[in-house]
Parts: sequence; structure tokens; C-alpha cells
Amino acid sequence: MGKDKLRRFAVVKTFDNFFEPEVGQEFEKKGNWKEFFGNDNPIVLELGCGKGEYSIGLARQYPNKNFIGVDIKGNRMYIGAKEALATGLKNVAFCRTKIDFILDSFGQDEIDEIWLTFSDPQPKKPRKRLTSTLFINRYRQILKKGGLVHLKTDSDLLFESTVDEIKLHNYEPLLITWDLYKDMTDELDEVTKEILHIKTHYEKLFTAKGSIIKYCKFKIN
Repeated sequence: MGKDKLRRFAVVKTFDNFFEPEVGQEFEKKGNWKEFFGNDNPIVLELGCGKGEYSIGLARQYPNKNFIGVDIKGNRMYIGAKEALATGLKNVAFCRTKIDFILDSFGQDEIDEIWLTFSDPQPKKPRKRLTSTLFINRYRQILKKGGLVHLKTDSDLLFESTVDEIKLHNYEPLLITWDLYKDMTDELDEVTKEILHIKTHYEKLFTAKGSIIKYCKFKIN
């Protein structure tokens, strides 16, 4: 790890909107995240949040919801956490943990929505895809009844496997598009359009190379 990454990682640990649960141990805020935010507003997770662009963008769009960006790269989350503090965003936080251990950090029925933004498609490890049955069964434990899962990706492989999972397990599809920006129509309200236009660092890289962005949202019931 380079010196700048080490510096960022050291600094972000001092931020009051950044948390680092102990691996393999139940986190003290599990089931109690609303106490941190100081309200009963819905809680939304972004899993694999990277630099936190989506978490920050959603927090600005929805001041009456709370957002938690989850990733294992603390030096990346430093960017989003710092921006949130600098701009006074109180409805967003960041949690450094592996998504494999998500059940140690969040309680049953504590989460209202999950966002997966440009997740690793795991071409050789389909069970490790964040929309595989393995992970969906974890989400099922922390999502409220009727909670949503959003996927935004450039990967045909990940998107196709997700659509297959939706059909195989009878999840409830609410929107599926293989070409998000082409298929956007007047049927989408302006808030939804603004949300889908939030672009992460990786999305900008992918679209610059000509990649087509796919999006779906569904309920796992």
C-alpha cells in the first residue's frame, strides 16, 4: 500500500462517519444504526461503494433517508467520508467490512434498500457474485419485507446471471433494462432519472470505453 493510501486510511479512522467492525465479531451498531443517525428514516446500503460517489449522491437526493456505504477499501471510502463531513451531510456513513460478513454489522429487518454499483462480475466464481443465491440469502435477513435490491453494472455476465436468478427464484422484477440511458423515457419520474444519472468513478471509465450500462431493481420477497 502506497504512502498516500496509508495516510488516507489512517485519517479516515478518525472520522465520526466511518466505522470499522472487528472481523468475525458482532458490531455494536448492529440493529442500532438509527441511533447513530438520530432518526427513524429508512436505511439504504451501497455494497462495494468504492469512493462513495453513489452513497453521497443518494444522500443529497434523499435527505429523508439514511445511507451507509460498505467496502473493504478504507482508503477509497476516505474520499466519500471526507466529502460528507465537508458538506455537512448527516445522513450518510461508511462501514469498512467484507460483504461476506454483512450479517455481523446489520440486524434483521434493519435495511430498506440495497444498491450494488459496478460490482465485480466474478467470471470464475459465480457464487461470489453479489446477486448470487449465497448473497441474496444474506440480504434477505437484513432487508425489511418488500425491501429493494438495485443493480447497476456494465457487465453483461453479471447482469445476465442476475436476470436468471430473478427468474429462477421468482424474485419480483420492478425494472430491467439492458441499456439504461437509451431506455430512459418520460415514464420515469425526474427523481428516478436523477438517481440513475449518478455516475461513479468506474462508470465513467466504463462508458468512456463504450460500455453499455445495465440496471435492474427487484424485490426478493
